[in-house]
Amino acid sequence: MLIHSAPLAETAEALRSGELDLHAYLDQVCDRIEQIDPQVLAFLPEPGRRRRLYAAADELLATFPRPAGRPLLFGVPVGVKDIIHVNGFVTRAGTEVPPEHFAGEEAICVRRLRDAGALIAGKTVTTEFAYFEPGPTRNPHNLSHTPGGSSSGSAAAVAAGMVPLALGTQTIGSVIRPAAFCGVVGFKPTLQRIPTAGVLYFSRTLDQIGLFTQDVAGMEAAASVLCEEWEDVRLSEDDIPVLGVADGPYLRQASQEALAAFKQQLQRLEAEGYTVWHVPTLLDIEAINQWHRRLVFAEFAREHATLYARFGHLYRPRTAEIIELGKQVSDAELSELRSRCIELRDRLEKQMQQAGIDLWVAPAAPGPAPAGLQSTGDPNMNLPWTTVGFPVLTVPAGKVYDLPVGFQMAARFGDDELLLAWAKEIETVLSA
Repeated sequence: MLIHSAPLAETAEALRSGELDLHAYLDQVCDRIEQIDPQVLAFLPEPGRRRRLYAAADELLATFPRPAGRPLLFGVPVGVKDIIHVNGFVTRAGTEVPPEHFAGEEAICVRRLRDAGALIAGKTVTTEFAYFEPGPTRNPHNLSHTPGGSSSGSAAAVAAGMVPLALGTQTIGSVIRPAAFCGVVGFKPTLQRIPTAGVLYFSRTLDQIGLFTQDVAGMEAAASVLCEEWEDVRLSEDDIPVLGVADGPYLRQASQEALAAFKQQLQRLEAEGYTVWHVPTLLDIEAINQWHRRLVFAEFAREHATLYARFGHLYRPRTAEIIELGKQVSDAELSELRSRCIELRDRLEKQMQQAGIDLWVAPAAPGPAPAGLQSTGDPNMNLPWTTVGFPVLTVPAGKVYDLPVGFQMAARFGDDELLLAWAKEIETVLSA
């Protein structure tokens, strides 16, 4: 069985209290990686993984011998996408370019996890430089289907129960889409709510760190560790968000099967007392899709200018293509494209205010994970929310063709805490 339960909230509590012995648990984790990962290929190979984790566990137990005072993520093993720097690991970024040319200091997000007691289970597979050239990872729900990208290894590792928490990044749809394809919870916080220092940049304007778990409660715990100035939110029983559906060409990017599943999801929520407003918006989505890509391609080309000039022959075709496209964007145009992100954010938030909407909701992808491993799928259902930097979360919401689909929610800029609080209730309704 490639799918295995690994809820973060329950696991973290058991490790903190001592109910779950840390060494015994790490044996279970390493056993599962050794048994399952040869099929899923979510992790980069690491000889001596078990020995390294044992040593880290010994150090952690020596620091916190008693349950009282143990940090929130005590002993939790975490997968880290291989464009994020981790001390003791080489960052390879899914490419043949020599890794010494983009080495760097450990990422702030990794340090925060370590400070909270987490252990690094290993590096997870990414597409080349977090774009569309896929790695070897397979979807644990069906090995002949893509897990999505670019955070493919992180999503698959959590779905297969190898780790209860993993880090990814998103510039278009690289957290929400693979989370949906793999049937797990994916969360991309508000732009810059988690610092990106220590990450190999694709687009400094739009790169955002994200997380994968199997449970919203666990996601909330992890977010409280990683996000700047996190504040706990407690909702009253009658605090139910109003849901907004962006009717028009944006929604029509989803397949008929995905839209049918989405309609059923909305009906289930309405039966539980949720209000759903259909609002014509993102009517210019085709133009938004185009200028978003032009922006990130331009920044990617600038990020890789020196390396590409020297090692261009090692870049895979689709990666090289976007560098060539990005070179065509002038500095003046790039500045104008960056300003459009703010303008679109203001437009969407104004519509939310006028219509009384708390969350935009949509299918998390145009459909379930496509067959084959040559493509990681279409990120267009995620693109506008990433463009404006809204916090976004997807929860598993049933299946189409025996493959998972996700229900995507986007809140106002900065409303991460409310998004997660509301999502716990929505998760309950959609998982029933």
